[in-house]
Amino acid sequence: MKHCNLLLTLSILFLSLSLFAQKGTIQGTVTDAITEEPLYSVTIRVGSVGTITDFEGQYSLALQPGAYDLEFSYVGYATQTLKVNIKAGETQTLDLKLTEEATILQTATVTSGKFEKSLGEVTVSLEVLKPQLIESVNTVSVDQVLEKVPGVNIIDGQANIRGGSGFSYGAGSRVLLLVDDVPMLQADAGFPNWNDLPVENIEQIEVVKGAASALYGSSALNGIINVRTSFAKSKPEFKASLFHGIYGGPKDATKKWYKNVPYSTGGSMTYKRRLGRLDVVMSGFALKEQSYLERNFLDYQRLTVGLRYRPTENLNIGLNSNFNGGQSQSFFFWLNPADGALKGTRSAYSATRRLRFNVDPYITYFDPGGNRHKLLGRYYSVDNNSLNSQSNASQLYYGEYQFQRQFAGIQLVTSAGVVVSGTNVQAELYGDTIYRSFNLAGYLQLDQKLFDRLNLSAGFRYESNRLDNPGYSFFDGIKMVVIPASNESESKPVFRFGANLEIAEFTFLRASWGQGYRYPTIAEKYITTTFGGVPISPNPELQSETGWSTELGLKQGFRVFGFEGFLDLAAFWSEYDNMMEFTFVDIFPTGFQSQNVGGTKIYGAELTVAGRGKFLGMPSNLLTGFTWIEPQFSQFDTTPVGPNETPTEGQKNALNSSVDYNVLKYRNRKTFKFDLESSYKKWSFGVAVLAASSMENIDKVFELLVVPGLQQYRAENGSDYVNTGIRAGYKIKEKAKVSFLIDNLFNTEYTVRPGLIEPPRSFTLRLDCGL
Repeated sequence: MKHCNLLLTLSILFLSLSLFAQKGTIQGTVTDAITEEPLYSVTIRVGSVGTITDFEGQYSLALQPGAYDLEFSYVGYATQTLKVNIKAGETQTLDLKLTEEATILQTATVTSGKFEKSLGEVTVSLEVLKPQLIESVNTVSVDQVLEKVPGVNIIDGQANIRGGSGFSYGAGSRVLLLVDDVPMLQADAGFPNWNDLPVENIEQIEVVKGAASALYGSSALNGIINVRTSFAKSKPEFKASLFHGIYGGPKDATKKWYKNVPYSTGGSMTYKRRLGRLDVVMSGFALKEQSYLERNFLDYQRLTVGLRYRPTENLNIGLNSNFNGGQSQSFFFWLNPADGALKGTRSAYSATRRLRFNVDPYITYFDPGGNRHKLLGRYYSVDNNSLNSQSNASQLYYGEYQFQRQFAGIQLVTSAGVVVSGTNVQAELYGDTIYRSFNLAGYLQLDQKLFDRLNLSAGFRYESNRLDNPGYSFFDGIKMVVIPASNESESKPVFRFGANLEIAEFTFLRASWGQGYRYPTIAEKYITTTFGGVPISPNPELQSETGWSTELGLKQGFRVFGFEGFLDLAAFWSEYDNMMEFTFVDIFPTGFQSQNVGGTKIYGAELTVAGRGKFLGMPSNLLTGFTWIEPQFSQFDTTPVGPNETPTEGQKNALNSSVDYNVLKYRNRKTFKFDLESSYKKWSFGVAVLAASSMENIDKVFELLVVPGLQQYRAENGSDYVNTGIRAGYKIKEKAKVSFLIDNLFNTEYTVRPGLIEPPRSFTLRLDCGL
């Protein structure tokens, strides 16, 4: 009997080996039809069987003998289907060149799911900015070009999306800034340093609107801005730019303080080359600006180096680095709104000499099973040497392991990962002691396409935060205040779900719901300083904020007389609990303090139109949109506080507001963005419009006590505005162009943030050249 069992086992094994040997193999390389660059992660599929290409664009697929329709698909490229005949034991080579898809809806994006997905199929609102627009408008800092994205507002350097944030005095951000998929916020304050981003070497910028904490963690409560840099291609590239701009006089001549014309001058250079298996990218940028604001200046230089080595077709090893050094001086609010509007109150000035740098190692590996393993790292160091006892130094450590498996046959992508990050912070602002924080998180996301029309997405993240406060004491003007040492920790789970259905050709209906979470920054909990003579005090009891956002959207592609694009209509709703905002407590000794103001809700709608192609017979690019929001406190009570009574949450919100009706502070209910550029022969012409309704509500104390003349200025001038810019360019030769830009064409006087007037009309000349 034992011999029979052994014989049966050997027979089955032999039969299995025989069947396996009967399979045939098809292999080859997939490249771009124009550049001949290899394309990696191309999906090759036959029914429920499939594979993907490696870094060299190579693939191999074993199939049973027979005739098949082999489908090659890649985001941003036209899908091709080829008939193949597989013979037992044979290996066939089939190389293929894919052609880029003409429609803008096929634009490849990665931020919504950590893998490439076409713009039309993502389950959230997502906008993409390309290098052409960044260069055409003479972008010297990324926040400038982000102002062109519908629903995105920048208030004194702080980004907010669809009213999810207001103005928080440089501490705490509900929008997470990523550079190449890795967080890039300053460790102590959660503030984006826009000047650290290499505008001269950007592949594209992706903006996700709505809560994204399930995939990216704390600070992604309101959305994500992901700046993706570019790498060397098969041919060496060199480009450089020089620009010089001057400011005209303000509309009200009495406000002009300068005799010498304020200016902004600078330049950039980028060099990219492949040396065998090594890719090298080097870029530099320099800016020197003497502002239209008295005694304000900015002077810095930045160097970026990127290396990527491909030892095998399945392995990439890289190291990116960025160094930024310089100095600046600015004031927080004006001397007065008349002849001192462009001058600062002496106590509101701050001067800083800084050195910031980041070093980012990474490894990407495809194992024999086609699974992608990714290690991402970042060390981000900030050293700000400031006057007025406001110096600070911080270091961010970040590491992430990411695993991704694509089941090509059933069109399922599984992404999972573990994130470890930590910070060290020492600053006079926080008691001149050392704080340490630690974050540990794990996440999982599933994305599947069903019936070639329905995209489903679900994600989960569990995040743990710890903050070690060594304790300190400070004098508040009356007595010594002791902040006791503490070791705080908390953990939170967050979820997200989304769906996108192609209900007709170029018509996509989407719906999404996601939770958000943000842990307080060290600045929000422990800052001790003054601005304009008003104290800012610590609040060790500050709690984290949570929330959720949901959206229903329709994206409709169109093609009219050679112009193609999409129209996107979205309705959204967001709610937050324990929202953190700096709140005025008293004139002395507390002043401003970050507090949990309770619940808030924001709902609204947004219309976006983007396109490219022939407009009136001229090649053109368009991005425009209108956003309406209704931002409210959950509790708002104008009932006077009685003697010896403690004000309720609603009464506190009303007492600190400059208006007697319910609207969140530092929001514009309506915004309109428009940018159109067309070309004719060697010429190009562009026009841009940025308009916003009034900022109805601000901190009441700003109007009454802090900012001189603010209440009268707002009453007489309002805070709504329309800013128009025009530009023209002439192509000297194939890779050389000269441009002339006029910003604030009608010399409108307006403020985005109270107490700070925006630039008057300016004129810029720019030269771009390449090899």
